[in-house]
Amino acid sequence: MRHNFGAGPCILPQEVFKQAAQAILDFKDGLSLLEISHRTPQFEAVVEEATRLVKELMNVPDGYSVVFLQGGASLQFSMAPMNLLKDGAKAAYTDTGVWANKAIKEAQLIGEVDVIASSKESNYTFIPKDYTIPQNAAYFHCTSNNTIYGTEMFHLPETKVPVVCDMSSDIMSRVIDVSKYSLIYAGAQKNIGPAGLTVAIIKDGILGKTGRKLPSMLDYQVHIDGKSMYNTPPVFSIYVAMLNLRWLKSKGGVAEIEQENIAKANALYKEIDRNTFFKGTCAVEDRSRMNICFVME
Repeated sequence: MRHNFGAGPCILPQEVFKQAAQAILDFKDGLSLLEISHRTPQFEAVVEEATRLVKELMNVPDGYSVVFLQGGASLQFSMAPMNLLKDGAKAAYTDTGVWANKAIKEAQLIGEVDVIASSKESNYTFIPKDYTIPQNAAYFHCTSNNTIYGTEMFHLPETKVPVVCDMSSDIMSRVIDVSKYSLIYAGAQKNIGPAGLTVAIIKDGILGKTGRKLPSMLDYQVHIDGKSMYNTPPVFSIYVAMLNLRWLKSKGGVAEIEQENIAKANALYKEIDRNTFFKGTCAVEDRSRMNICFVME
């Protein structure tokens, strides 16, 4: 047996693999999932169930839309400012790792960015905490988990500024209060399903304020209105995500999985702290439950 310790694509449950494999051979009436039209009632039902499960498992309140997109979180680095950052305004960002830094660079191509806190000079070994979010910022952007450096942002600063968060690597790993965010986006390949799918949770009322004309594929409202099917969606990725969300619900939901994640992370960190052969690489209070980083001495 081989074990996958990679920090990239998630390890899906065996029952999800088996159900997905069967759907490739026979999804409905002898047709493969890979050959059916995304406009069929059968696949529309898949999208509807997957959307409903995201809302249910994350306790998404009324007044939010869930959409399935493509292009990964990397496309969201530019798509978010295109939709939210109007000319003459500034967006506030924290720089906590490689992906946060890439988000900053992409946003700077769209408009003005104020990097209000960074741990770059310390090789991203901690999550900055003592900073002030400008009240006139168009939005505040943060990255909740930093895979390469093993840090996780457990506490969101209080602010009235719209909060945008890249949750690619810890979405659905712990309970969060979605109402504190205006936009959450996440590549699905870490905790939700296979690569090729991006999930976005968008608060009503935050769009359409930039005065900017956007290409249709980069306009959140177009995808909301199209119910995640403005263009041909990643059929297989959405279907497998739906299966995995069903599995997550059957296991007790996010709250139950969070307790499992805490137990697993604690066991690993306990050994890292006990054994002088290992050394942790980040501030103890910011240790990620998703990505356990250490070096061997």
